[in-house]
Amino acid sequence: MISFSSFPVQTDDVYPTTKHPDEALMDLDDFDHLEAGGSRLTYPGETLTSSQAFMRWDHSVAFEISGHGTYVDNEEVISSVAGTIERVNKLVTVRAIRTRYNPEVGDLVVGRITEVQPKRWKVDANSRQDAVLMLSSVNLPGGIQRRKLESDELQMRNFFEEGDLLVAEVQAFFADGAMSLHTRSLRYGKLRNGQIVAVPPILVRRLKSHFLSLPCGVDLILGLNGYIWVSKHVKESEQEGEEGFDAEAVYSNQNDEIDESTRTAISRVTNIIRILSSHFIPLSDTLLLNAYEWVVEQEGTVKDLLLEDYGDVLVASITGR
Repeated sequence: MISFSSFPVQTDDVYPTTKHPDEALMDLDDFDHLEAGGSRLTYPGETLTSSQAFMRWDHSVAFEISGHGTYVDNEEVISSVAGTIERVNKLVTVRAIRTRYNPEVGDLVVGRITEVQPKRWKVDANSRQDAVLMLSSVNLPGGIQRRKLESDELQMRNFFEEGDLLVAEVQAFFADGAMSLHTRSLRYGKLRNGQIVAVPPILVRRLKSHFLSLPCGVDLILGLNGYIWVSKHVKESEQEGEEGFDAEAVYSNQNDEIDESTRTAISRVTNIIRILSSHFIPLSDTLLLNAYEWVVEQEGTVKDLLLEDYGDVLVASITGR
């Protein structure tokens, strides 16, 4: 005997609900400022967005749209680390505040030699593993272009030795993920006449040039790995390619004579960088110049910059916070 039964009545809860277009636009408006290069701090567990414009309901593809530093839970993109929110089209990521440097080919980095090995140097570049500088990737004294010989390998410590600081460019990556550096340009190589200061790599943005000169007689090298070199200004006549450039001194371990006013300027710029870093403010040449001029106008000393209250007033004055 055949029996017939009616289909159950469908309820509204069976079908997935979709947001009204206006609601999706409201979520999009919250991220509009990120398109212009801005950023916003977030914390672990904060819901970033649930808009369909940023993720799909199909969980098999939702993880492709939620980028690094995020995860999907209950159809919402949630931050998993403390950092800044970044948006590329429909991809939302969170860049962690405290993290190691993630290198890319072409990046300018400042590093320290940690070990001398056959035909190579190991370099601490604030990454997850030491970088490698091959003997074939450096300039010979005097800028001579020729193939490296066995005699050059025996004199490697005359070029770089443990503890030396250098500026280099990321050339490639090895199979294990280690960076391969090069210093073939005369602008790269051993660093002298200054001091190094470390900041979170996230605070160093990509600029057209990471070699900056401030009117106070101080040169800056903003390494994308978070190491910043603050040094005595090099005159144009003494720069590479000019008549006064000493190509033989590129591997010298002796600092030049630095007068007291230049030492004071270097210390001031270094302490200003530390203050801006402690307040999580991205660094730029304009911001550093404004901060230095403010300190000079206030007749602040180098020791004053070490005071917490003084640093708070400095940041409030130059950023309007």
